[in-house]
Amino acid sequence: MDRRLDVVVIGGGQAGLAAGYHLRRLGLDFVILDAQSTPGGAWQHTWDSLHLFSPAAFSSLPGRIMPPQPRETYPDAAHVVGYLTDYEQRYDLPVVRPVRVEAVHRDGEYLRVESAAGAWRARTVISATGTWWRPFLPAVPGRAEFRGTQLHTVEYRRPGDFAGQKVIVVGGGNSGAQIAADLAYDTELTWVTQRPARFLPDDIDGRALFDAATARRRALDEGRTDTGGVASLGDIVAVPPVREARDAGLLKAQPMFTRLTATGVEWADGTRASADAIIWCTGFRPALSHLAPLGLRGPRGHIPTAGTQALREPRLHLLGYGDWTGPASATLIGVGRPAREAARAIAELLDLG
Repeated sequence: MDRRLDVVVIGGGQAGLAAGYHLRRLGLDFVILDAQSTPGGAWQHTWDSLHLFSPAAFSSLPGRIMPPQPRETYPDAAHVVGYLTDYEQRYDLPVVRPVRVEAVHRDGEYLRVESAAGAWRARTVISATGTWWRPFLPAVPGRAEFRGTQLHTVEYRRPGDFAGQKVIVVGGGNSGAQIAADLAYDTELTWVTQRPARFLPDDIDGRALFDAATARRRALDEGRTDTGGVASLGDIVAVPPVREARDAGLLKAQPMFTRLTATGVEWADGTRASADAIIWCTGFRPALSHLAPLGLRGPRGHIPTAGTQALREPRLHLLGYGDWTGPASATLIGVGRPAREAARAIAELLDLG
């Protein structure tokens, strides 16, 4: 296969679908290449109890409000998968799957997108592969010595898998707090965070976080004082399960240990704790290995951008990787605006060609 198009979108999760919506409205010829065999992006691979931070109406992609989930204020991951599946079908988005993109190369006036299923040549490319596929594990001394089970957020599914065990959950963000709350009732839990756990006020959810991220980006763009954005409010959204475990006294964070031992962990003062399993809720990095041939990587693995557009390759846009590619662009509600801006910028670029 060697088809020439206006745009190739790499990734068929929420960011790729939002891009497809706006590209279709502008009448561009495009395809969405998705490595997954079914719709839903990373949402189909999360732990069983995961819920959104916001009500359905405030967790929607452009053009289609997410319907509410019966008896749930905050929809679960399965509901999101159903919504994304319906969204893809409703707008008849041209998703080809499963296609795992291996590399993007410059090819004259085109960018050549290569995969085991063939190659596509595009005048522009939107990379929307997210971060879920590149979990981050910190370099903690002794990690290779630990004889128990170690897994990352992406591998955790349910508390029943650890019932009766001694489990250490590492991470003070939302994933760490939610998984710790999930495990608090059926395991001997130790929750460890790099700094003291910071819960947001109970009445704050994803709506307020999106507003805070947007206000920060607007302030920075206008040369005003940095508002601090979401980080100024706290680290953990107190969704109902987290709130319940916290209020029951089951979520008491311990400081970060200094090393792992064969049977557990050890703190700087020599205190030790044994463990059967350690769950690393330590975040992700952008999944950008397919763009390596373009030679665009900058500090911390990011590709420098102006908005979503790569500074050193204007035919490439990056969408949905976090605030550096648009305020709250890694969220359902936040990705719509940068997706629209990317589509418009691409339309303008192609009109100049």
